[in-house]
Amino acid sequence: MKEKEVQLTTTSPKGQVVIPQEIREEMGIETGTKFAVYGRGDTILFKRIELPTAKDFEKLASFGRTFARKKGIKEKDVLEDD
Repeated sequence: MKEKEVQLTTTSPKGQVVIPQEIREEMGIETGTKFAVYGRGDTILFKRIELPTAKDFEKLASFGRTFARKKGIKEKDVLEDD
């Protein structure tokens, strides 16, 4: 197995940082990939984040309906009349 080498990058005048191509390819990072960024001291961490899909929201809604049903909460109890 090939040992990984530390790669260097530099910030642009706008503060942008380029992630080296080898790392982008290895991690499947494409244009538009979102990251959470945390900085402390001399360390900056980037964590790729993925937005939930419609299916994720459907699972959450299903869980909520099941939970409410088990607690005896009815839809009419939580919906406001206009």
